[in-house]
Amino acid sequence: MSESSADPPGGEPRRNPWWIPPFLGRAPALPPRLIDMLGVIGLALLFENYDQSMLTAALKHIALDFGVPESELGRVLGSVHFGAMAAFLLVPFADQIGRRRLFLISLLGVSLATVATGFSQTVDQFIAAQMLARTFMVTCAATAFVIITEEFPAAHRGWGIGILGALGAFGHGVGLLLFAAIDVLPYGWRALYMVGALPLLMLPWFRRRVTETARFDRHVRQRAARDDRPGWIAGWLEPLVALVREHPWRTVAIGVIGSLGSAGHAVGFQFSAFHVQTVHDWSPGQYTMMAVVAGLFGVVGNPYAGKVADRRGRRVVGFAVLAGFSLSALAFYHAPGWLLPLIWIPMVFTITGGNTIVRALSTELFPTSFRGTASGWLQLVEAAGRSSGLFLVYWGTPAGGSNVPMISIVVFCALLAGLVVLALPETGQRELEEISSDPASHPSVEVDPTPDPIG
Repeated sequence: MSESSADPPGGEPRRNPWWIPPFLGRAPALPPRLIDMLGVIGLALLFENYDQSMLTAALKHIALDFGVPESELGRVLGSVHFGAMAAFLLVPFADQIGRRRLFLISLLGVSLATVATGFSQTVDQFIAAQMLARTFMVTCAATAFVIITEEFPAAHRGWGIGILGALGAFGHGVGLLLFAAIDVLPYGWRALYMVGALPLLMLPWFRRRVTETARFDRHVRQRAARDDRPGWIAGWLEPLVALVREHPWRTVAIGVIGSLGSAGHAVGFQFSAFHVQTVHDWSPGQYTMMAVVAGLFGVVGNPYAGKVADRRGRRVVGFAVLAGFSLSALAFYHAPGWLLPLIWIPMVFTITGGNTIVRALSTELFPTSFRGTASGWLQLVEAAGRSSGLFLVYWGTPAGGSNVPMISIVVFCALLAGLVVLALPETGQRELEEISSDPASHPSVEVDPTPDPIG
């Protein structure tokens, strides 16, 4: 029995809450407390994804405003995503001050940095504000997925992670709908960033609704009983050192998967709006129509990948969606304009599905005392991967040239990440305590007979 199973059984399947659309599938029988918590945290991630959508959708307008040529966009985007690496310094504090407190602090940071972006007067100011926003965005997301992982039962953990990703993805939809009016909004793209003030206004509501996880509360009690509560610096450093010392191969594998997968995802997705507006001469409204309508079909990749992975396993599903993204992204940048909406569906489906599997693995493979640290490690390598992939496009694109040739190469990093996923232990249908047990250190622990090349 999991540590968070104090809730009564969920009973028979029930109607979805209003905020889970029917096309995302039926919610499993879970305690109302877990469903409500999923909705609250999903709303917070909606705002985080909204900010992300602006950098993709409004890239052409931002570039024109600051006078940035196409060949320089990789440098600007790479610099912005480099800011997310600082989240690695913050996420480990989830194992020190708690998941809830860090989640609320990072949500506040996202709001303030997003608003500051709208006031930037130079490209350097824009990069600085967005780097700060990325730091808090990835911290918020990492902590959110730790909360869901620790609270949901093993049978439905993949579904919970997937739905959380899908709910957050609706933030892209909100951003795209507003982006369609960018040419008539006062102050253009800057007005879109003012929406970032909403999480700040709603912070008291989030404080009331977000609670600490049962697993972390138990961890705190056990730590207090041993009277070994570390100081702030030690509390940050010790989990990092112990993570590598006690789980070296899993740590390395997640690092490779996170960096390669995010490099392919970032490059394939980040230039999509710029590509259709410059190469195919689409209007903002046309891009919004494709991204929203076709994206509604694609976004089911979040819960669908999680649900299938709960039944069939993380490894095979993870490889399929990561490899599938590389192929669909390659097609997107070389297909005629009329075909792009059809390609967008599998492209969004595989990127959301891939994120679901990688997030699940990064939190499931490690024990409670390291889970926040492991999530921070994933955010670090993903930020490094995104930044490196975008800089590769910049370095490989000649001045005044098109970035499509380099994009077509870098997107295949996601396929390489999928190959590494196949080498990981299977975590589907297993409780967290069983997964995180190290057979080498605890030979009496009964583990899944599935081959475990990386222990």
